[in-house]
Amino acid sequence: MDTICAVSTPHGMGGIAVIRVSGDDALDIVQQRWQGKPIAEMASHTAHLGHVLDSQGEILDEAVLTLFRAPNSFTGEDVVEISCHGSMWIQQQIVGTLIDAGCRAATGGEFTQRAFANGKMDLSQAEAIADVIASQSRASHHVAMNQMRGAFSRQLSTLRSQLLQFVSLIELELDFSEEDVTFADRERLTSLATDIKTVIDSLAQSYQAGNAIKNGLPVAIVGPTNAGKSTLLNTLLGDDRALVSDIKGTTRDVIEDTVVMGGTLLRFIDTAGIRESSDVIESMGIERSFKKMDEARIVLWVIDATAPAEEVEDFYIKIQPHCHDKAVIAVINKVDTASAFAVEKMLKKLNHGIKTIQISARKGSGVEQLKQEIIATAALPQVTDENAVIVTNARHYHALVRASEALDRTLQGLSSGLSGDLLSQDIRECMHYLGEITGEISTHEILGEIFAHFCVGK
Repeated sequence: MDTICAVSTPHGMGGIAVIRVSGDDALDIVQQRWQGKPIAEMASHTAHLGHVLDSQGEILDEAVLTLFRAPNSFTGEDVVEISCHGSMWIQQQIVGTLIDAGCRAATGGEFTQRAFANGKMDLSQAEAIADVIASQSRASHHVAMNQMRGAFSRQLSTLRSQLLQFVSLIELELDFSEEDVTFADRERLTSLATDIKTVIDSLAQSYQAGNAIKNGLPVAIVGPTNAGKSTLLNTLLGDDRALVSDIKGTTRDVIEDTVVMGGTLLRFIDTAGIRESSDVIESMGIERSFKKMDEARIVLWVIDATAPAEEVEDFYIKIQPHCHDKAVIAVINKVDTASAFAVEKMLKKLNHGIKTIQISARKGSGVEQLKQEIIATAALPQVTDENAVIVTNARHYHALVRASEALDRTLQGLSSGLSGDLLSQDIRECMHYLGEITGEISTHEILGEIFAHFCVGK
């Protein structure tokens, strides 16, 4: 396999940069540009100070070379990492001189793809590396690290092994079909298929929470125009993310941003004010508001405490069809400018069993109480157990759903006395989908799609 190189640290100038080289000729190519202890004399997993030279033999930089000999490296190949000064010019020159010496510039995720191809990790572990890099909270980091260490892979491997044992017995029966011999106990197979389906369904059901942990639990901020939604978003984020104005209909599209609260990544979505409008653009924004409410797990219903209390019930009728499976928190805003009587009247109108918080988004009063209520409402699973498996990847989720469907057909076939060859087909289909997750069953299209999203250098 050809030898590749790339800068593995983030793009830009910094204190140091790391340039990674991997492949059959990595040691010979780097030696052409290295001044210091000969690489052939270096032990694996050691670091050495020296100089990197250009193609004319001039010193480009003083650097530290770290050597990882195959197969004990990240990729399973000979790997050299050059830690140089973080000048963009130095990085470009070193990569350029390595390419001149025989390297090829790596593509996105190519180092990790080689690690997968060389058996250093399975596909779900490779995908977890990207999740570790992108993790934005303690929970998302913990889930990704757990998957990278192989907890998910081990669970899937156990399930596939159990299925393989039984499909082997069923297919053995086919070889003795004339003797009418039964090797696979149908009751035991029914029990096993039921148990495995329970595990698979549990993993699939964890995806909703896992997706929220990874990408942020969606929290939609909804309400009529000028209720203070954008001000609330800015207050929750601690930043002027949304434009604030007294003019009605200022927010015409959804604005999203994330923040970590209580160790949970929350994705706040400021929506266009919901009202009757003849403005085409504003109407499109209102339609998107309803769509984002459908996608949200929590809805913050912002109510203007200075508005007529009679409008509250009418507005709830509009949003209620989009909130039947959501946690709704009624946020009575602008209490600093409303009379106590007006606020009390507003509270009496909120007779839907909805949790109510009184705040002034502009002054910040009551916002801390609101944050605590959001954290409590989020109630994502605690992922402190290093052996707990939570699915965060949409590809894994869809494969699990298809595996569960194959087991449904298996169980139906067992109850109806289906022939062994058809039972075997359904069990093998379940094994196929489980194998897709770990990469035991893969195609170039799947691999290309997965690794294309990795950064260059990883």
